[in-house]
Amino acid sequence: MSLEPPMTRLVIQIPCFNEATQLPATIAALPRTLDGIDRVSWLVVDDGSDDGTADVARACGVDDVVRLTRHQGLAQAFTAGLEAALKAGADIVVHTDADNQYAAADIPALIAPIRDGRADIVVGARPIADIAHFSTSKKILQRLGSRVVRLLSGLDVADATSGFRAYSREAALRLSVFDGYTYTLETLIQAGQQGLAVVSVPVHVNAPTRESRLISSTGSYVRRSVLAMARAFIVYRPLRSIAIPAVIAIAAGVLLGVRFVWYYWRSGGEAGHVQSLILASILIVGGLLAGAAAVLADLVGINRRLLEQLRTEQRRRDWTPR
Repeated sequence: MSLEPPMTRLVIQIPCFNEATQLPATIAALPRTLDGIDRVSWLVVDDGSDDGTADVARACGVDDVVRLTRHQGLAQAFTAGLEAALKAGADIVVHTDADNQYAAADIPALIAPIRDGRADIVVGARPIADIAHFSTSKKILQRLGSRVVRLLSGLDVADATSGFRAYSREAALRLSVFDGYTYTLETLIQAGQQGLAVVSVPVHVNAPTRESRLISSTGSYVRRSVLAMARAFIVYRPLRSIAIPAVIAIAAGVLLGVRFVWYYWRSGGEAGHVQSLILASILIVGGLLAGAAAVLADLVGINRRLLEQLRTEQRRRDWTPR
C-alpha cells in the first residue's frame, strides 16, 4: 500500500501600511501555481491602514487579510503574518514587500533551497551595485551592514537587509522578533545562533514606485539598525558581548596600575600619577562587575533557550491545522 506524499502549501505574505495604490500591481505579479507546490495562498497584513488597503486586497483576490487595529510597524506586521501563515498550515512562507520592489518571478528560485532540503531560510540577494536608484552612500551602508551581520551571525548572507525571503515551517516556528523597527537583521542573527541553515539566492528588483517608508533618513536608519543588531547579539551571545569589554577594561586597568608602580618606583616613592591609579582602580572594579554580570547573563541565556524550546513546541502543537 503506497502512501500519497503530503501536500505542500506556500503562503506569500505581504505587510501593508496605506498601500491601496501600490498593492494591485504587487498582487497581480504573484504566482498562483508553482512546480512542486500543491497550493499557493496570498496573505496581506494590513498594519492599521486608513486608505482602504484591506478592501483593495480582498478585491485583488487575496486569500486572507490580517488587520491590525493600529499601526505597529513592519516588525510587528511581519510577526503577525508569520503567525497567520503557520496557523493556516504553511509549509513555506515567502515574505515580500507591498511596493512591488522585488520581482515575483524569482519566487521559484527563492523557495528551491527549502524544497531541496538545503536551507531553512533563503534571503533574496539584490544586485546592490547595479541598482540605479540606490545612492552611493546607501550602497556602501548596505554592504557594511551585511558584513556586520555576517560577523555577528556567522552566516554567509550577501544582502542582510533584503526583505524578500523564504522560510521553512520549522524556521518560522522558531523565530521571534523583539525589535519594533524591522525584522531583517535581528532574525538573521537569531537564525545564526539557533543553527538554522541560511542561504542567499540572486533576485531581481523592479523600478521604484515610491520612496522607502522604512528609511526616513540615513542617520536614523543606521542608528536604529545598529541598536537592533547590538540588542540581538547581546540577547543571543550575552557572555561574549559582555565579557569581552570586561576583559579589555581589566587589562587596561592592570596596565595603568603597572604604569603607576613603575613611575612610583622610578621617583623613589614620591607622589605622582595618582590619576592613573584612580582610573586603574575604576577600570578593574568595573571590569570585575561586568564579568560577574556576564556570567549571570549567560545563565539567563540558558534559561531563555530552554523557554524558546518550550515555546516552539507549544507553537507546533497550537498552530498545526487539524
